[in-house]
Amino acid sequence: MNKPRASALTIKQLRAFVAVYQLRGLSAAAAQLHITQSAVSVLIRQMEQELGMRLFDRTTRSLQPTSAAENAIEIAQRVLQDMDSLGVGLHDLSKLRRGRVTVACTPTLAKILLPKVIGQFIQAYPGVHVDVDDSPPDQFISRLIAEHADFGVGTPDQAGDGIRMQRLMGDHLSIVCRTDHPMAAQRSVRWKELDRLPVITVHPGYGVRPLIDQAAARAGIRLNVAHEVTLMSTALWMTACGLGPSVMPDAYASYSPDPSLVVRPLVNPKVPRDIYVLVKSGRSLSPAAQQFVHMLKAQTPVNGG
Repeated sequence: MNKPRASALTIKQLRAFVAVYQLRGLSAAAAQLHITQSAVSVLIRQMEQELGMRLFDRTTRSLQPTSAAENAIEIAQRVLQDMDSLGVGLHDLSKLRRGRVTVACTPTLAKILLPKVIGQFIQAYPGVHVDVDDSPPDQFISRLIAEHADFGVGTPDQAGDGIRMQRLMGDHLSIVCRTDHPMAAQRSVRWKELDRLPVITVHPGYGVRPLIDQAAARAGIRLNVAHEVTLMSTALWMTACGLGPSVMPDAYASYSPDPSLVVRPLVNPKVPRDIYVLVKSGRSLSPAAQQFVHMLKAQTPVNGG
């Protein structure tokens, strides 16, 4: 006899076995399973051959379970219940009736892009739990690599080979000033106009700062950073208080509802700072995460440059 291998048994064989055990006949089992009687007979015979033992004693009127069948029935029923539960669970995941989505995003960008999308998503899919991993810029990529989030939304300086990126929306560097500042009357501001002008921006090496320093160097100016902050929101209220213009990505600047502030693009050079959806290489998104990204793209205010 062959050595029994539980992994070689099929779900069809187990269903046929349980049906015949419960109904004590091939024709009744076939009707319950919606297959032919000969198909049930073949499935039982295959299972017996695989296990190397008889499961039913055949009489003229019915099939009587053997002691082997009596020992196997509880296990077979439990396996089928587990498989049915698995099937229902996976179906629920595919239909977004349950699941979990974790989005990595820097705090400021999360405040701009995520609230409306999350609100619509949880209303449409109340069974899916949504988490936001509000990561600092210097930890954003490492959080994705470590799989603390399904995907991220951000503007990484160096994504590396372990991350694949899909452009979500175009962005660029701008300057924010008060409405009473001379630059407010201009349609755009040249980098040369910032030479030695006291400005507000983020700390060196943090977030967008390397891009700002590189642009200033290309323009041949000496950037006078009078105030350095961690959050763009801090720079905005400091500008509103009269502490000087702020240099930041346009997406952050344009989000401010303060009517005392205006935003002007920085040109010569115009510095792109696009926003991306990022996923760890080799990882696929769950149906829930795919739908979240789809809704995020639909809600993105500007998808141009």
